[in-house]
Amino acid sequence: MNVLKDMLSIFTDRADFFWELLLEHLEIALVSILIAILFGGLVGILISEFPKAARPALGVINFLYTIPSISMLGFLIPFSGVGNATAIIALAMYALLPMVRNTHTGITNVDPSILEAAKGMGSTKAQILFKIKLPLAMPVIMSGVRNMVTMTIALAGIASFIGAGGLGVAIYRGITTNNAAMTMAGSLLIALLALAMDFILGFIEKRIRRHSAKAKRTNKMMAAVAAVLCLGIVGGAIIHIPQKDTIHIATKPMTEQYILGEMLDILIEQDTDLNVELTQGVGGGTSNIQPAMESGEFDLYPEYTGTGWNAVLKHDGLYTEDLFGELKNEYSERFHMDWIGMYGFDNTYGLVVRREIAEKYNLKTYSDLKSVAGDLTFGAEYDFFEREDGYDALCETYGLDFGKTMDLDIGLKYQAIRQGKIDVMVIFTTDGQLSASDVVVLEDDKHFYPSYICGNVIRADVLEEYPELEAVFEKLNGLISDADMAAMNYAVETESKEPREVAEGFLQNHGLLQ
Repeated sequence: MNVLKDMLSIFTDRADFFWELLLEHLEIALVSILIAILFGGLVGILISEFPKAARPALGVINFLYTIPSISMLGFLIPFSGVGNATAIIALAMYALLPMVRNTHTGITNVDPSILEAAKGMGSTKAQILFKIKLPLAMPVIMSGVRNMVTMTIALAGIASFIGAGGLGVAIYRGITTNNAAMTMAGSLLIALLALAMDFILGFIEKRIRRHSAKAKRTNKMMAAVAAVLCLGIVGGAIIHIPQKDTIHIATKPMTEQYILGEMLDILIEQDTDLNVELTQGVGGGTSNIQPAMESGEFDLYPEYTGTGWNAVLKHDGLYTEDLFGELKNEYSERFHMDWIGMYGFDNTYGLVVRREIAEKYNLKTYSDLKSVAGDLTFGAEYDFFEREDGYDALCETYGLDFGKTMDLDIGLKYQAIRQGKIDVMVIFTTDGQLSASDVVVLEDDKHFYPSYICGNVIRADVLEEYPELEAVFEKLNGLISDADMAAMNYAVETESKEPREVAEGFLQNHGLLQ
């Protein structure tokens, strides 16, 4: 009951937020559906008319359908970047199979005797196709469209993983910030949207089966109205005229990054005449944001010095802040980007173990794990297992060989360790849930982890074009301590406050809001 009350409350308090996400979700899904109907219908017709092409064409489409959605997005990002375009391409590719298959099946199952009769009456191939085959195949094609639409609307939730919009934003943000009500609200809206579209298409399917003159006139009117509505929604996605003087900011899928993104949004729009377009929680973090910065899709994002040194510049070895000058020079030379507005807090990695495990084996340091690691399960977010300064380097430094590992979304780690699914996990030292969890923080006795001072990476050409931004970043220098950031994260993850509310409160307390 509490969750239902929380969901009702969040719907009421954030109606504009969910309405905007709903429209974005519809835009992404409908553009994908439109592409799939046009292209998939054309392919279905062609392989029906040229049967030898059917098997290889369906084989290729079947193969695309078996590729996991996350893999498809990862494959497309280097070509089409992050954002809506990649999401639409991926969704359209998944929607092809039911469209092609049902179009092909519907046409090829038309009674041959009807076709022979049409040929005998002198009908051309085009007349047979458009006046006989397609009308008779339409019920089967509509069945495929209904399945495809429902599937596409549901699958569109993954768009948020790569910085696109839609209701998946609410789901992903809810998971990351430990807000179950937001996660469930986003999921419920997607389910209701899919059911509503299925109901509408079911009604249309029944109307199509009616062949009276009156029904045909009504169907044509309904089709025209539906086309206008779809074009209105889709037009917002296709004809997107960017606002002049807009700063495009990205953040990683972490609570503190949501807060920092809101701070940047508030201060830039308050202190300058610039608009801000904020893309929150880009999946993959640095690995997807940095290429988008290089291509000009994003102008600015909060980053950590140790991550920049190891993950972006690909340096081996421990990063310390006396290397910051070299870090800045390399960013400038290689990427034409600057580090500016250094917040002051150091969000480095740490290791924690469940308290009962720590007490059982008397664990106090990372080195203490060596003798018992084989009996323990280690959990971390996906990218930690691939980082230069991640899992392999940690195990090599301390001679660790864990019995099992578990890849987890960053928002689910604390839940997993509370449930006993994992015994050891990587944390960030500013995690809001850290103080509220029954875990023991181990000592990094070999000083493995580098410094991770947070600052902003901005494209130099943006800073040159809008020098007024420098005054905004000056306000951010040294503004946030480790304790401040942990407290703000706690307010979002445990007290269920919104990141923007927390950001505004912090800025207000420091006299930075007008």
